[in-house]
Amino acid sequence: MTPTTATATAARPLLLPERLSERGPAGAVLVAASPQLWLVDTTAYRAHAARHAPGTLDAQELARAAEFVRAADRDAYVCAHVALRRLLGAYLGTAPREVIVERAPCTHCEEPHGRPVLPGGALHFSLSHCTGISLLAFATAPVGVDVEEIVLPQTIAETADVLHPREAAELALLPAGERPVAFTRVWTRKEAYLKGLGVGLSEDPAADYVGSGPAPARLPGWNLTDVRVPDGHCGAVALQTVASG
Repeated sequence: MTPTTATATAARPLLLPERLSERGPAGAVLVAASPQLWLVDTTAYRAHAARHAPGTLDAQELARAAEFVRAADRDAYVCAHVALRRLLGAYLGTAPREVIVERAPCTHCEEPHGRPVLPGGALHFSLSHCTGISLLAFATAPVGVDVEEIVLPQTIAETADVLHPREAAELALLPAGERPVAFTRVWTRKEAYLKGLGVGLSEDPAADYVGSGPAPARLPGWNLTDVRVPDGHCGAVALQTVASG
């Protein structure tokens, strides 16, 4: 498993369980501000993750995993969080279970239930998962990542209010068969950006224009990039390039 930086043509091989050892993956070293991205194949990684979860996840994560009713949801959570802790441990040079993950202050009330962060802020990370795969990003600056299955046509009409007016106009001009991919591309860009900001969907996703075309729109202070992911999905990563405040 070899990390790659996020570019418009970035592609990640799926994370193979035998390559993620007890000590973490080789090559998990940030050498630049660009994010490193990792893909997890839930099907391939499920048995490995379940076997190592008790010694890798903390008590809160294990309790959260036990709450899932659907096995597929539980598998996705366990795979993603075992991989996350193994990777964080490799980047930080510590045992995965000893990694301390805190909650940032909420952007609205300042209570500690914002996005997950590491003490000190030297390493930033983001995690997204959907059916079958998870996408993880690590960087030396705030970063957000999202991966989604391509939506069904009826979903577009049901969730049209998430689009910026310019994005809605762009989709309206496309042939009906091209809209699901374009809509999903827009959505992953929006969610990656909002997660990078640390606000998530507590903010209006229609407020910012990210574009529906092949290249994302430019956002002040951020580098927004599409990520090549398995067929049937769209992915995006947002990296802060100018410190806020």
